[in-house]
Amino acid sequence: MPAEQIFTNARVVTASDVFTGTVAVRDGFVHEVSQGCSRLAQAQDLEGDYLMPGLIELHTDNLEKYMNPRPGVDWPCESAVLAHDAQLVSAGITTVFDALSIGDVNPKGDRLRQLPIMLRAITQAQGDGHTRAEHRLHLRCELSHARTLEVFHELVDSPLVQLVSVMDHSPGQRQFVKMEKYREYYQGKYQLSDSDMDAFIALQLENSRQYSDRYRRAIVHECHERLLSVASHDDATLEHAQESADYGMSIAEFPTTVEAAAASHRLGLKVLMGAPNIVRGGSHSGNVAAAELASQGVLDILSSDYYPASLLQAARLLAGQDGDGALPSAVAAISLAPARAAGLHDRGEIRAGLRADLLRVRGHEKQFVVQHVWRCGRRVF
Repeated sequence: MPAEQIFTNARVVTASDVFTGTVAVRDGFVHEVSQGCSRLAQAQDLEGDYLMPGLIELHTDNLEKYMNPRPGVDWPCESAVLAHDAQLVSAGITTVFDALSIGDVNPKGDRLRQLPIMLRAITQAQGDGHTRAEHRLHLRCELSHARTLEVFHELVDSPLVQLVSVMDHSPGQRQFVKMEKYREYYQGKYQLSDSDMDAFIALQLENSRQYSDRYRRAIVHECHERLLSVASHDDATLEHAQESADYGMSIAEFPTTVEAAAASHRLGLKVLMGAPNIVRGGSHSGNVAAAELASQGVLDILSSDYYPASLLQAARLLAGQDGDGALPSAVAAISLAPARAAGLHDRGEIRAGLRADLLRVRGHEKQFVVQHVWRCGRRVF
Protein backbone atom coordinates (compact mmCIF):
# COMPACT_ATOMS: atom_id res chain seq x y z
CA MET A 1 0.00 0.00 0.00
CA PRO A 2 1.48 3.38 -0.98
CA ALA A 3 1.99 5.89 1.84
CA GLU A 4 -0.25 8.38 0.04
CA GLN A 5 -3.12 7.89 -2.40
CA ILE A 6 -5.21 10.52 -4.14
CA PHE A 7 -8.66 9.79 -5.51
CA THR A 8 -10.04 12.49 -7.77
CA ASN A 9 -12.94 13.24 -10.13
CA ALA A 10 -15.18 11.40 -7.68
CA ARG A 11 -18.68 12.21 -6.48
CA VAL A 12 -17.67 12.30 -2.84
CA VAL A 13 -20.44 11.36 -0.40
CA THR A 14 -19.84 12.99 2.99
CA ALA A 15 -22.17 13.00 5.98
CA SER A 16 -23.87 16.15 4.70
CA ASP A 17 -23.15 16.62 1.01
CA VAL A 18 -22.29 15.13 -2.38
CA PHE A 19 -19.81 16.97 -4.57
CA THR A 20 -17.25 16.38 -7.28
CA GLY A 21 -13.98 16.35 -5.48
CA THR A 22 -10.75 14.78 -4.30
CA VAL A 23 -9.87 12.63 -1.29
CA ALA A 24 -6.25 12.22 -0.19
CA VAL A 25 -5.35 9.19 1.92
CA ARG A 26 -2.16 9.00 3.95
CA ASP A 27 -1.00 5.94 5.93
CA GLY A 28 -4.46 4.40 5.96
CA PHE A 29 -6.37 7.50 7.08
CA VAL A 30 -8.22 10.23 5.24
CA HIS A 31 -5.80 13.16 5.10
CA GLU A 32 -7.77 15.76 3.14
CA VAL A 33 -11.17 16.15 1.46
CA SER A 34 -11.60 18.94 -1.07
CA GLN A 35 -13.88 20.05 -3.86
CA GLY A 36 -12.63 20.06 -7.43
CA CYS A 37 -10.27 17.75 -9.27
CA SER A 38 -6.58 17.23 -8.65
CA ARG A 39 -4.06 17.76 -11.45
CA LEU A 40 -1.34 15.70 -9.78
CA ALA A 41 0.01 12.94 -11.99
CA GLN A 42 -0.35 10.28 -9.29
CA ALA A 43 -4.05 11.01 -8.67
CA GLN A 44 -6.43 8.16 -9.53
CA ASP A 45 -9.29 9.30 -11.77
CA LEU A 46 -12.55 7.74 -10.51
CA GLU A 47 -14.33 8.88 -13.66
CA GLY A 48 -17.28 10.44 -11.86
CA ASP A 49 -18.10 7.38 -9.79
CA TYR A 50 -19.27 7.81 -6.19
CA LEU A 51 -16.72 7.58 -3.39
CA MET A 52 -18.55 6.47 -0.23
CA PRO A 53 -17.50 5.47 3.29
CA GLY A 54 -17.14 1.74 3.94
CA LEU A 55 -20.41 0.18 5.09
CA ILE A 56 -20.88 -1.02 8.65
CA GLU A 57 -23.08 -4.05 9.29
CA LEU A 58 -24.31 -4.53 12.86
CA HIS A 59 -26.48 -7.63 12.56
CA THR A 60 -25.93 -10.41 10.06
CA ASP A 61 -26.32 -14.17 10.36
CA ASN A 62 -25.02 -14.61 6.81
CA LEU A 63 -22.17 -16.83 8.04
CA GLU A 64 -24.63 -19.55 9.04
CA LYS A 65 -25.49 -20.13 5.37
CA TYR A 66 -21.85 -20.94 4.67
CA MET A 67 -21.43 -23.11 7.77
CA ASN A 68 -24.48 -25.20 6.78
CA PRO A 69 -25.04 -24.77 3.03
CA ARG A 70 -27.54 -27.66 3.05
CA PRO A 71 -29.45 -29.45 5.83
CA GLY A 72 -27.09 -31.89 7.51
CA VAL A 73 -23.98 -30.48 5.80
CA ASP A 74 -21.25 -28.97 7.99
CA TRP A 75 -18.81 -27.01 5.82
CA PRO A 76 -15.18 -26.54 6.98
CA CYS A 77 -15.40 -23.50 9.22
CA GLU A 78 -12.27 -21.70 7.99
CA SER A 79 -13.46 -21.91 4.39
CA ALA A 80 -16.94 -20.80 5.43
CA VAL A 81 -15.61 -17.66 7.14
CA LEU A 82 -13.54 -16.64 4.11
CA ALA A 83 -16.42 -17.18 1.67
CA HIS A 84 -18.70 -15.14 3.94
CA ASP A 85 -16.06 -12.41 4.25
CA ALA A 86 -15.62 -12.23 0.47
CA GLN A 87 -19.35 -11.75 -0.06
CA LEU A 88 -19.46 -8.96 2.52
CA VAL A 89 -16.55 -7.03 1.02
CA SER A 90 -17.97 -7.35 -2.50
CA ALA A 91 -21.13 -5.68 -1.13
CA GLY A 92 -19.07 -2.75 0.24
CA ILE A 93 -19.07 -3.85 3.90
CA THR A 94 -15.75 -3.04 5.58
CA THR A 95 -16.78 -3.57 9.22
CA VAL A 96 -19.12 -6.40 10.19
CA PHE A 97 -20.63 -7.55 13.45
CA ASP A 98 -21.20 -11.27 12.92
CA ALA A 99 -24.29 -12.25 14.90
CA LEU A 100 -23.87 -15.40 16.99
CA SER A 101 -27.13 -16.73 18.42
CA ILE A 102 -27.04 -17.83 22.04
CA GLY A 103 -30.05 -20.03 22.70
CA ASP A 104 -32.20 -21.56 20.01
CA VAL A 105 -35.96 -21.84 20.00
CA ASN A 106 -35.72 -24.37 17.15
CA PRO A 107 -36.42 -27.81 18.67
CA LYS A 108 -34.26 -29.34 15.95
CA GLY A 109 -31.65 -26.58 15.90
CA ASP A 110 -27.87 -26.88 16.08
CA ARG A 111 -26.82 -23.34 16.87
CA LEU A 112 -25.43 -24.01 20.35
CA ARG A 113 -23.05 -26.65 19.03
CA GLN A 114 -21.81 -24.32 16.33
CA LEU A 115 -21.26 -21.26 18.53
CA PRO A 116 -17.71 -22.01 19.74
CA ILE A 117 -16.76 -23.32 16.29
CA MET A 118 -17.87 -20.09 14.60
CA LEU A 119 -16.22 -17.89 17.21
CA ARG A 120 -12.88 -19.71 16.89
CA ALA A 121 -13.03 -19.63 13.08
CA ILE A 122 -13.73 -15.88 12.94
CA THR A 123 -11.06 -15.11 15.54
CA GLN A 124 -8.47 -17.28 13.79
CA ALA A 125 -9.14 -15.92 10.29
CA GLN A 126 -8.97 -12.33 11.49
CA GLY A 127 -5.89 -12.98 13.63
CA ASP A 128 -4.10 -14.55 10.67
CA GLY A 129 -4.90 -11.53 8.51
CA HIS A 130 -7.03 -13.53 6.08
CA THR A 131 -10.22 -11.47 6.33
CA ARG A 132 -10.69 -8.42 4.15
CA ALA A 133 -13.46 -6.84 6.23
CA GLU A 134 -12.90 -6.15 9.92
CA HIS A 135 -14.95 -8.63 11.95
CA ARG A 136 -16.51 -7.93 15.34
CA LEU A 137 -19.01 -10.09 17.21
CA HIS A 138 -22.64 -9.46 18.09
CA LEU A 139 -24.03 -11.85 20.71
CA ARG A 140 -27.77 -12.40 20.18
CA CYS A 141 -29.12 -13.62 23.51
CA GLU A 142 -32.38 -15.60 23.41
CA LEU A 143 -33.61 -14.95 26.95
CA SER A 144 -36.15 -17.78 27.05
CA HIS A 145 -33.52 -20.50 26.90
CA ALA A 146 -32.12 -22.26 29.95
CA ARG A 147 -28.44 -22.07 28.94
CA THR A 148 -28.33 -18.51 27.60
CA LEU A 149 -26.74 -16.83 30.62
CA GLU A 150 -24.20 -19.65 30.99
CA VAL A 151 -23.13 -19.49 27.33
CA PHE A 152 -23.08 -15.68 27.39
CA HIS A 153 -20.51 -15.83 30.19
CA GLU A 154 -18.45 -18.30 28.16
CA LEU A 155 -18.31 -16.04 25.09
CA VAL A 156 -18.37 -12.45 26.33
CA ASP A 157 -14.65 -12.39 27.18
CA SER A 158 -13.75 -12.58 23.49
CA PRO A 159 -12.05 -9.30 22.52
CA LEU A 160 -14.12 -9.27 19.32
CA VAL A 161 -17.42 -8.93 21.22
CA GLN A 162 -18.67 -5.35 21.08
CA LEU A 163 -22.45 -5.60 20.66
CA VAL A 164 -25.08 -7.65 22.52
CA SER A 165 -28.81 -7.88 21.86
CA VAL A 166 -31.47 -9.39 24.08
CA MET A 167 -34.63 -10.98 22.73
CA ASP A 168 -37.56 -13.13 23.78
CA HIS A 169 -39.21 -15.13 21.01
CA SER A 170 -41.67 -16.90 23.29
CA PRO A 171 -45.45 -16.78 22.61
CA GLY A 172 -47.08 -13.45 23.43
CA GLN A 173 -43.80 -11.55 23.45
CA ARG A 174 -42.51 -8.85 21.10
CA GLN A 175 -42.67 -10.25 17.58
CA PHE A 176 -45.47 -12.67 18.37
CA VAL A 177 -48.02 -10.85 20.47
CA LYS A 178 -50.78 -12.88 18.75
CA MET A 179 -50.71 -16.60 19.60
CA GLU A 180 -52.19 -17.62 16.26
CA LYS A 181 -49.35 -15.89 14.39
CA TYR A 182 -46.82 -17.62 16.62
CA ARG A 183 -48.37 -21.01 15.97
CA GLU A 184 -48.61 -20.39 12.24
CA TYR A 185 -44.98 -19.27 11.95
CA TYR A 186 -43.22 -21.91 14.05
CA GLN A 187 -45.40 -24.87 13.19
CA GLY A 188 -44.81 -24.19 9.51
CA LYS A 189 -41.11 -23.42 9.94
CA TYR A 190 -40.26 -26.53 11.95
CA GLN A 191 -42.90 -28.88 10.51
CA LEU A 192 -44.41 -29.76 13.90
CA SER A 193 -47.56 -31.79 14.48
CA ASP A 194 -50.39 -30.20 16.47
CA SER A 195 -49.41 -32.09 19.61
CA ASP A 196 -45.72 -31.27 19.17
CA MET A 197 -46.61 -27.62 18.65
CA ASP A 198 -48.69 -27.59 21.85
CA ALA A 199 -45.76 -29.02 23.79
CA PHE A 200 -43.38 -26.53 22.12
CA ILE A 201 -45.59 -23.59 23.15
CA ALA A 202 -45.87 -24.83 26.72
CA LEU A 203 -42.09 -25.20 27.00
CA GLN A 204 -41.41 -21.73 25.58
CA LEU A 205 -43.92 -20.11 27.93
CA GLU A 206 -42.39 -21.82 30.96
CA ASN A 207 -38.85 -20.93 29.89
CA SER A 208 -39.83 -17.29 29.40
CA ARG A 209 -41.46 -17.17 32.82
CA GLN A 210 -38.46 -18.77 34.47
CA TYR A 211 -35.55 -17.08 32.72
CA SER A 212 -36.34 -14.02 30.61
CA ASP A 213 -36.56 -11.18 33.13
CA ARG A 214 -33.69 -12.52 35.24
CA TYR A 215 -31.40 -13.08 32.28
CA ARG A 216 -32.21 -9.67 30.77
CA ARG A 217 -31.20 -7.89 33.98
CA ALA A 218 -28.00 -9.89 34.38
CA ILE A 219 -26.84 -9.63 30.76
CA VAL A 220 -27.56 -5.91 30.37
CA HIS A 221 -25.86 -5.13 33.69
CA GLU A 222 -22.72 -7.01 32.64
CA CYS A 223 -22.69 -5.31 29.24
CA HIS A 224 -22.75 -1.89 30.87
CA GLU A 225 -19.92 -2.97 33.18
CA ARG A 226 -17.88 -3.97 30.11
CA LEU A 227 -18.87 -0.86 28.08
CA LEU A 228 -20.54 -3.00 25.39
CA SER A 229 -23.34 -1.59 23.24
CA VAL A 230 -26.71 -3.20 23.94
CA ALA A 231 -29.72 -3.56 21.63
CA SER A 232 -33.32 -4.49 22.21
CA HIS A 233 -35.08 -6.70 19.69
CA ASP A 234 -38.59 -6.74 18.21
CA ASP A 235 -40.08 -4.16 20.59
CA ALA A 236 -43.79 -3.84 19.80
CA THR A 237 -45.29 -1.42 22.33
CA LEU A 238 -44.64 1.84 24.16
CA GLU A 239 -43.96 -0.23 27.28
CA HIS A 240 -41.32 -2.29 25.47
CA ALA A 241 -39.57 0.84 24.23
CA GLN A 242 -39.64 2.43 27.68
CA GLU A 243 -38.24 -0.74 29.24
CA SER A 244 -35.36 -0.78 26.73
CA ALA A 245 -34.62 2.88 27.41
CA ASP A 246 -34.74 2.30 31.17
CA TYR A 247 -32.15 -0.44 30.73
CA GLY A 248 -29.88 2.06 28.97
CA MET A 249 -29.89 0.31 25.62
CA SER A 250 -28.56 2.26 22.64
CA ILE A 251 -30.17 0.43 19.68
CA ALA A 252 -33.72 -0.76 18.98
CA GLU A 253 -33.45 -3.66 16.53
CA PHE A 254 -36.39 -4.37 14.26
CA PRO A 255 -39.27 -2.75 16.19
CA THR A 256 -42.46 -4.31 14.87
CA THR A 257 -44.78 -1.29 15.03
CA VAL A 258 -44.69 2.43 14.23
CA GLU A 259 -45.63 3.09 17.84
CA ALA A 260 -42.59 1.23 19.21
CA ALA A 261 -40.19 2.69 16.65
CA ALA A 262 -41.34 6.27 17.26
CA ALA A 263 -41.11 5.84 21.01
CA SER A 264 -37.64 4.28 20.77
CA HIS A 265 -36.44 7.13 18.57
CA ARG A 266 -37.89 9.72 20.95
CA LEU A 267 -36.22 8.02 23.92
CA GLY A 268 -32.80 8.14 22.29
CA LEU A 269 -32.44 4.61 20.95
CA LYS A 270 -31.22 4.30 17.36
CA VAL A 271 -33.86 2.44 15.37
CA LEU A 272 -32.40 -0.35 13.23
CA MET A 273 -34.40 -2.05 10.49
CA GLY A 274 -33.62 -4.59 7.81
CA ALA A 275 -32.43 -3.39 4.41
CA PRO A 276 -34.26 -6.35 2.81
CA ASN A 277 -37.45 -4.81 4.20
CA ILE A 278 -36.73 -1.70 2.10
CA VAL A 279 -35.78 -3.65 -1.02
CA ARG A 280 -38.76 -6.01 -0.85
CA GLY A 281 -41.22 -3.24 -0.01
CA GLY A 282 -42.17 -4.60 3.41
CA SER A 283 -41.52 -7.08 6.20
CA HIS A 284 -41.54 -10.78 5.32
CA SER A 285 -43.25 -11.45 8.67
CA GLY A 286 -45.98 -8.83 8.26
CA ASN A 287 -44.58 -6.22 10.65
CA VAL A 288 -44.14 -2.50 9.95
CA ALA A 289 -42.47 -1.49 6.69
CA ALA A 290 -39.06 0.14 7.12
CA ALA A 291 -39.91 2.68 4.40
CA GLU A 292 -42.83 3.89 6.51
CA LEU A 293 -40.49 4.51 9.44
CA ALA A 294 -38.09 6.34 7.13
CA SER A 295 -40.90 8.56 5.88
CA GLN A 296 -41.71 9.49 9.48
CA GLY A 297 -38.09 10.25 10.32
CA VAL A 298 -37.68 7.49 12.88
CA LEU A 299 -35.37 5.12 10.96
CA ASP A 300 -31.68 5.51 11.86
CA ILE A 301 -29.79 2.38 10.84
CA LEU A 302 -30.14 -0.31 8.20
CA SER A 303 -28.82 -3.86 8.53
CA SER A 304 -28.44 -6.35 5.70
CA ASP A 305 -29.59 -9.10 8.10
CA TYR A 306 -29.58 -12.13 5.78
CA TYR A 307 -28.64 -10.47 2.43
CA PRO A 308 -25.41 -8.41 2.36
CA ALA A 309 -26.00 -6.72 -1.01
CA SER A 310 -29.27 -5.23 0.29
CA LEU A 311 -27.46 -2.40 2.12
CA LEU A 312 -26.44 -0.39 -0.92
CA GLN A 313 -29.61 -1.22 -2.79
CA ALA A 314 -31.72 0.00 0.13
CA ALA A 315 -29.71 3.24 0.32
CA ARG A 316 -30.38 3.82 -3.37
CA LEU A 317 -34.10 3.26 -2.82
CA LEU A 318 -34.18 5.54 0.23
CA ALA A 319 -32.54 8.33 -1.74
CA GLY A 320 -35.27 7.79 -4.34
CA GLN A 321 -36.27 10.59 -6.65
CA ASP A 322 -34.22 13.10 -4.67
CA GLY A 323 -31.05 11.47 -5.99
CA ASP A 324 -27.84 12.97 -4.66
CA GLY A 325 -29.71 15.40 -2.41
CA ALA A 326 -30.97 12.61 -0.18
CA LEU A 327 -27.91 10.39 -0.59
CA PRO A 328 -25.87 11.58 2.43
CA SER A 329 -28.61 10.65 4.91
CA ALA A 330 -29.31 7.34 3.15
CA VAL A 331 -25.61 6.41 3.16
CA ALA A 332 -25.27 7.53 6.79
CA ALA A 333 -27.83 4.86 7.73
CA ILE A 334 -25.40 2.19 6.55
CA SER A 335 -22.15 3.81 7.68
CA LEU A 336 -22.04 6.71 10.15
CA ALA A 337 -25.13 5.86 12.22
CA PRO A 338 -24.19 2.21 12.88
CA ALA A 339 -20.60 3.24 13.65
CA ARG A 340 -21.70 5.71 16.30
CA ALA A 341 -24.31 3.37 17.79
CA ALA A 342 -21.67 0.67 18.23
CA GLY A 343 -19.12 3.05 19.71
CA LEU A 344 -16.82 3.12 16.66
CA HIS A 345 -15.70 6.74 16.38
CA ASP A 346 -12.78 6.20 14.00
CA ARG A 347 -14.86 5.38 10.88
CA GLY A 348 -18.25 5.73 9.21
CA GLU A 349 -17.76 8.85 7.11
CA ILE A 350 -15.29 10.45 4.72
CA ARG A 351 -13.62 13.02 6.93
CA ALA A 352 -10.02 13.99 7.61
CA GLY A 353 -8.58 11.98 10.48
CA LEU A 354 -10.85 8.96 10.10
CA ARG A 355 -9.94 5.56 8.70
CA ALA A 356 -9.79 5.33 4.94
CA ASP A 357 -12.52 2.71 4.64
CA LEU A 358 -13.84 3.61 1.20
CA LEU A 359 -15.81 2.25 -1.72
CA ARG A 360 -15.99 3.24 -5.32
CA VAL A 361 -19.58 2.82 -6.50
CA ARG A 362 -21.07 3.25 -9.94
CA GLY A 363 -24.71 4.22 -10.32
CA HIS A 364 -26.53 2.15 -12.92
CA GLU A 365 -30.27 2.66 -13.37
CA LYS A 366 -31.76 1.55 -10.01
CA GLN A 367 -28.61 -0.17 -8.79
CA PHE A 368 -25.39 0.80 -7.08
CA VAL A 369 -22.56 -1.36 -8.39
CA VAL A 370 -19.43 -1.73 -6.23
CA GLN A 371 -16.25 -1.25 -8.26
CA HIS A 372 -13.50 -1.18 -5.61
CA VAL A 373 -13.25 -1.33 -1.82
CA TRP A 374 -10.45 -0.08 0.46
CA ARG A 375 -10.04 -0.80 4.17
CA CYS A 376 -7.56 1.45 6.01
CA GLY A 377 -6.36 2.56 2.60
CA ARG A 378 -5.56 -0.97 1.41
CA ARG A 379 -7.57 -2.20 -1.55
CA VAL A 380 -9.48 -5.36 -0.59
CA PHE A 381 -11.82 -5.65 -3.61
